[in-house]
Amino acid sequence: MSHHLLQARLPTPLGPLTAARSARGLSGLWFDGQKHHPGPLALPLDDGRDEVLAATARALADYFAGRPPELPPLDPAGTEFQCQVWAALLRIPRGGHASYGTLAAELGRAGGARALGAAVGRNPISILIPCHRVLGADGGLTGYAGGLARKQALLALEGRGA
Repeated sequence: MSHHLLQARLPTPLGPLTAARSARGLSGLWFDGQKHHPGPLALPLDDGRDEVLAATARALADYFAGRPPELPPLDPAGTEFQCQVWAALLRIPRGGHASYGTLAAELGRAGGARALGAAVGRNPISILIPCHRVLGADGGLTGYAGGLARKQALLALEGRGA
């Protein structure tokens, strides 16, 4: 069952995003057609007055302008392990990166890079929970639910060519 209550369509330089909010905060942010996108949401469209969705739009505008975004309250739904992984992603600084193995070890799951990779891929809040900052052990680009071209563009925007 979805915990999303309201949605908005937000333009970005990399294509439009659908943002969804729950009672507690931003619960989803997906590029059209990205892997694990829930598809069309049977939710009311924001009339521009919702503060969480307005804060999300401001955060994205800041991000794409090269300024540190002030994140809205985040409320991604997932398993305990997925939520731990998504929290770890938030600790990777702009312009930085981590490998799947490094993150797995940080979470006490050495050898669990595949499970960690699956959790990273299921991140429901693109860009603001920066799963694009996770690279292969050799520093190369690996999968990104929004497509490798977007991942490369996001890393380049953050000052890290890949």
